[in-house]
Amino acid sequence: MNPMEAVNRQFHEAATLLGLDEKARRRLLTPTREIKAECAIVRDDGSEETFIGYRVQHDSSRGPGKGGLRYHPEVETNEVNALAALMTWKTAVAGLPYGGAKGGITCDPSKLSAREKQALTRAFVERIHDVIGPYTDVPAPDMGTNAETMGWIVDEYSKHHGWSPAVVTGKPLDLGGSVGRESATGLGLLYAAERLFEDHGARIGDFTYAVQGFGNVGMWAATLIHQAGGRIVAVSNSRDMLWNADGLDPAAAAEHVRATGGLSGYAGAERRDPASILATPCDVLVPAALGGVITKETAGDIRARFVLEGANHPVDPDGDAILEEKGIVALPDIYANSGGVTVSYFEWVQNIQQYSWDEDRVTAELRKRMRTAYGPIAAAAKKHVCSLRTAAFAVAVEHVYAATRARGL
Repeated sequence: MNPMEAVNRQFHEAATLLGLDEKARRRLLTPTREIKAECAIVRDDGSEETFIGYRVQHDSSRGPGKGGLRYHPEVETNEVNALAALMTWKTAVAGLPYGGAKGGITCDPSKLSAREKQALTRAFVERIHDVIGPYTDVPAPDMGTNAETMGWIVDEYSKHHGWSPAVVTGKPLDLGGSVGRESATGLGLLYAAERLFEDHGARIGDFTYAVQGFGNVGMWAATLIHQAGGRIVAVSNSRDMLWNADGLDPAAAAEHVRATGGLSGYAGAERRDPASILATPCDVLVPAALGGVITKETAGDIRARFVLEGANHPVDPDGDAILEEKGIVALPDIYANSGGVTVSYFEWVQNIQQYSWDEDRVTAELRKRMRTAYGPIAAAAKKHVCSLRTAAFAVAVEHVYAATRARGL
């Protein structure tokens, strides 16, 4: 099942609970704007090459579009549309005054020099600068992009519109970025888990955890969970898995990754096949890598009691049905990993106000928002007798539909 089919299926399940008719559904699903842009650059060897960039602005009823910009060989229209729609529902369930957007350029960033990546970024901004902006559409880093990329966008956009740091989030601190952005998704996941476990009469420290994906989100989530008393029994990346039934130190493993480039050779755990991470005996599984990893083929192998979704769309609808049958509680991505976009919102607010927050304020505001957002989801799950995922979509769709009607659209 491709990402667009999965997101639409989840939307329709929520829309059915809310009693939305076909006209309302069509209106909520149709993107506001889809952009496909030619981006031609001169390569370092003097040759010319053309890349294709995309930006989809899915909904603007609740505010400007918000969503990442990824550089990857497999970026294409269907994926970008699905992720833009997912951002609409994520920002709504998080209570942020945004709509959903997403973008990307079909390229392999590992085969581009720093100069070529900068040229490609500026060529893309040249094509789309008149349809993005602080009150229109606010991009952010995603796969293959980073704070440096956002700095280039700020500079190129500002050539046309004057100094505008709020045009993107995830920027370097010296260009108006926010403290706490690097750890935001992992920290938000911790706060979401705390709230979920409270409903089950438990705490972070009561469980064992396996973390699939030891990149930024997985590293921070594992480290913060460990600091909160949770026992991390396994972590993995695409090449390796580390296992220690007594628990491993994720901060030490992260330092090993920074020093060596991978998990291989870490002395504090047994090395295993990374494909076995989903079937690892644990209380809590944290998929924090790619989407679509828990499917009808893999969901039956999961032995955890809870799934905390750190990645975007790690569970497809068929896999989700199997998790429900097994009584496994999945905390859905549109809520669980919304810490990143929430702190992006804080950065945008600081840029608009031209006033910087310290890290204590960022952390306190993030915890408050993550805890507040959980309440309506739990209430909807109880009201509709449904999973937390369907409940989260119902909350989001209801907010977007209400905003659409209130604007008379």
